[in-house]
Amino acid sequence: MRPFTYTRAKDATSAIKLLAENPNAKFLAGGTNLLDLMKEDVERPNALIDISELGLTDIKTVTSGANKGGLSIGGLGKNTYAANHPLVRQNYPLLTQAILAGASGQLRNMATNGGNLLQRTRCPYFYEVSMPCNKRQSGSGCGAKEGINRMHAIFGWSEQCVAVYPSDMAVALAALDAVIKVRSTSGQERSIPIAEFHRLPGDQPEKDTNLLHGELITSIELPQNRFADKSYYLKVRDRASYAFALVSVAAALETQGNKIVQARIAMGGVAHKPWRALKAEQMLVGKDATDANFKLAADAEMADAKPLEHNKFKIELGNRSIVLALQMAMKVGKA
Repeated sequence: MRPFTYTRAKDATSAIKLLAENPNAKFLAGGTNLLDLMKEDVERPNALIDISELGLTDIKTVTSGANKGGLSIGGLGKNTYAANHPLVRQNYPLLTQAILAGASGQLRNMATNGGNLLQRTRCPYFYEVSMPCNKRQSGSGCGAKEGINRMHAIFGWSEQCVAVYPSDMAVALAALDAVIKVRSTSGQERSIPIAEFHRLPGDQPEKDTNLLHGELITSIELPQNRFADKSYYLKVRDRASYAFALVSVAAALETQGNKIVQARIAMGGVAHKPWRALKAEQMLVGKDATDANFKLAADAEMADAKPLEHNKFKIELGNRSIVLALQMAMKVGKA
C-alpha cells in the first residue's frame, strides 16, 4: 500500500471541498472495496477523506418532490440496516433480498449504501497489476477479452472492456427505478436516475459511473410502486456463500388477476452496469402471467446477448434465470 494522508471530515460541505481540491483523493466510508484495491496497488489515492461520521444514514418516507410517498435511504447507512429496516422489508422486499444475497454478514455490517453503488469490478485482470487492463490503465489493452472470460459480460461490452459490475443491491435498485441524490461543491443537489448512474465501458472503461469528482452520494430514493407482493431476487453463483453472480435477476410484477400490468426486470453478472431487461418487460405488459409468456420474454431479451469464448453458457443460464425469477415472484404473491 502506498503512502496517503488521512482526514476525518467534520461535515459534508468540508468533505466535498477537500475531495474536489485533490483529483487523487478518495472518500472513505466502510472501505470494504477501496482498502482491498489499495492493498493490491490497483487504487492509488494520495489522500483519504473519512466520511463515516457525517450522518446521512436515515431511512424515511419521502415527503416532497417527484418521489413523494416513496422511500429515502441514507447514502452512508450500512447495508445491514437498509436490508432489515421495516419500511424496506415491507414495501421493497426485492431490495432486502438483493442486499442479503451479497457478500457476508460482516461485510454488510461495514459496507455503506453509497459505497455499494460505487464498488468496482472483480475482474481478475483488473486486480492483477501485471496484466493489461484498460479500466486500470487506459490504453494497455483488455486481458479478459481474449483470456479466461467465463465470468464476463454478454451485453454492452466493448473492445476496450468486457468486465461486469458486481453489486447485487444495484440490480434491485435498477428494477425499482431508484434515483441517486448527490451533492456537489456548490452545495446543490442533483438527481441521477439509476439507469444513468452507471456506464457501459465504450471507449472509457475507466469511468464506472457518471458521478463527478467532488460529488457525494447523500441518499437513494425509491418511488412508490405496487411490486411488494410479487418480487424476487435470484442469484446464480458458483457457491452459496460469498460469491459474485454468474447471473442474477431482480424481477417485479404488478398484476390484475393473472394479467400483468407492469413488469420490471434487471440482471446482474452480464454487463458493465445493472442490465435492465427492457425487451422482456415490454413483452410481458398486458399478457397473462404464464410460464409460456415468461419464456417468450426471456427469449426476446437474451437474443441480443453477445457471448465471449468462455461464457456462452450465460445465454441459456440467463434465459432460465429470468423465467425462474418471474415464476418465483408470482409464487411469493400467492404465498
